[in-house]
Amino acid sequence: MIQSMTGYGKSVLHLPSKKVTIEVKSLNSKNLDLNTRIPSYYKEKELDVRKKLASSLVRGKVDFSIYVEMTADETSTTVNTGVVRSYMQQLRNITQVGSSEDIELMKMAVKMPDALKTEREELDEEEWNQIDAHIDEALKEIIQYRIDEAKSLEEDFKLRIANIHKALEEVKELDGERISHVKERLQKALADLKVEVDENRFEQELIYYLEKLDINEEKVRLANHLEYFLQQLETEDSNGKKLGFIVQEIGREINTTGSKANFAPMQKLVIQMKDELEKIKEQILNVL
Repeated sequence: MIQSMTGYGKSVLHLPSKKVTIEVKSLNSKNLDLNTRIPSYYKEKELDVRKKLASSLVRGKVDFSIYVEMTADETSTTVNTGVVRSYMQQLRNITQVGSSEDIELMKMAVKMPDALKTEREELDEEEWNQIDAHIDEALKEIIQYRIDEAKSLEEDFKLRIANIHKALEEVKELDGERISHVKERLQKALADLKVEVDENRFEQELIYYLEKLDINEEKVRLANHLEYFLQQLETEDSNGKKLGFIVQEIGREINTTGSKANFAPMQKLVIQMKDELEKIKEQILNVL
């Protein structure tokens, strides 16, 4: 069963004083590219979170975020009164204005460094355990999203492989006609030269030439690669890299067949197979 690398998962936790929203998004990438955004008071758990994400998602460009919205009247951020007063007095000394301008001075003062201070919250392990459980829920959601997304990919892969296999069967049917065509073409070329030819030598050279054009091995290997690709689609684990390697081998056999074809109808079929394979290559980049 294959999985897409594209996915999205979300879970929301309501606590007595805050609302915690957990989001996980992923796109395709050659390796795991993990970006996390976690509030400072949960930072000590970041390494554990990264390990969990890496274990569950394996590969892809992953963005993980924890958003906290305070819902109670309490807040950990307060005005640093002494600092603000000091700023205001310094501004009075500079501008030499009276108290009527204090409101404007205060507006300026609170924008300056250290005018606000935030009390660092200690990590509540019980609260984190609830958040951790919701991270698991978000991961389950994104994995299910990936599985659902991969179903359409799998159907498309099977269609493309079936089209390549059909073209391969047509290539097999044309192979006998191709050999006859090559023989006739060579014999006609010799006849046009109007020279005497040693028939035995001609037959030897013809056999040597036809051996170079033989595509029996390519046909067998291509059929095996197509079958192996379909088998890997049905395995329990999703392995996009392995499927990518098989696609490379399929391409190699198609290209060799095309270079040996030397017969227009067969070359048209090779082009059709290449077109189907390119469509597979585009989609295989998104498989986990």
